[in-house]
Amino acid sequence: MLVPADGTQHIDLLVLPETNLILVASVIEPLRAANRIAGKVLYDWAIFSPDGQAIETKSGIPIPVAGPFRPQNETAPLFILSSYNWRAYATTQLKMLLSRTARHREVMAGIEAGTWFLAETSLLDNFSATNHWEDFEDFAAAYPQITMVRERFVIDGKRITTGGSLPTLDLMLELIRRQHSYSLALEVSRLFIYEQERTRGDLLQVPVIGNMRILDARVGAAVKLMEETVDAPLTLTRLARRAGVSARHLQDLFQETMGVAPHAHYLALRLNAARRKVIETRADFADIAAATGFNSSSAFSRSYRAHYRESPSETRRRVKLKS
Repeated sequence: MLVPADGTQHIDLLVLPETNLILVASVIEPLRAANRIAGKVLYDWAIFSPDGQAIETKSGIPIPVAGPFRPQNETAPLFILSSYNWRAYATTQLKMLLSRTARHREVMAGIEAGTWFLAETSLLDNFSATNHWEDFEDFAAAYPQITMVRERFVIDGKRITTGGSLPTLDLMLELIRRQHSYSLALEVSRLFIYEQERTRGDLLQVPVIGNMRILDARVGAAVKLMEETVDAPLTLTRLARRAGVSARHLQDLFQETMGVAPHAHYLALRLNAARRKVIETRADFADIAAATGFNSSSAFSRSYRAHYRESPSETRRRVKLKS
């Protein structure tokens, strides 16, 4: 799930008792949102517990599960979610199951305290990882063979780790971006109107979100202008002038702050607006093209197909058949 993909990506979730409800939602809700925005099942998932009983989250709200975690030769990514009192659930049997299933899994992820389970089964040896800030020093001391990094999340080959609930949301946006597109990750993040404090480690990892706090005011001004001019896009020179910088400097600032070039973010905003109109209205494609800043229907269709792997008419037909 770390490279572009067609079809449906299945994910197994092993959720331990006393996990925060928001941690589970941070994994599942971005995937659900991606399915909704795409109008098709890009992701599905199954939730397991150690004993097959519903998970009692820390908030007291139970989470139904598909059954006990008893893996065979499954290759789907496995996300291990845990928040509190992880040692009580790190049984010999569970560690044996994790070690066995790691031989086949495409990816294994330790979500918050789930990182401890990977470490306890030697599945993070010689990898880079992160953990919740409260546990960071203790974890680093306990497992010197693991390279600890103070980042919100870490992707190192087939191992993924996160440092909490909101960093997990960051991670899911990045996985959506890698498998599908910046456009889809941007629209998922905007659906949540999600704001994040950017630290050095995630500047190049996470797609920007509408209404977020951007550290550089000039980039923030340019993003706001883009959102206000979807129907009549400004040139880079005009954007930069109104943001108070040169075009070259704005390009550099965008790449450093957002991880993409200005034109890529601008195009993603316009295409996402167009896709909503394709799905939610009966407007002619020529009118949609004009409303989202394309100078012709053919230019709109080419750009739309390049981003979404189908034409506007195919999107509308497919969504209509499902309704």
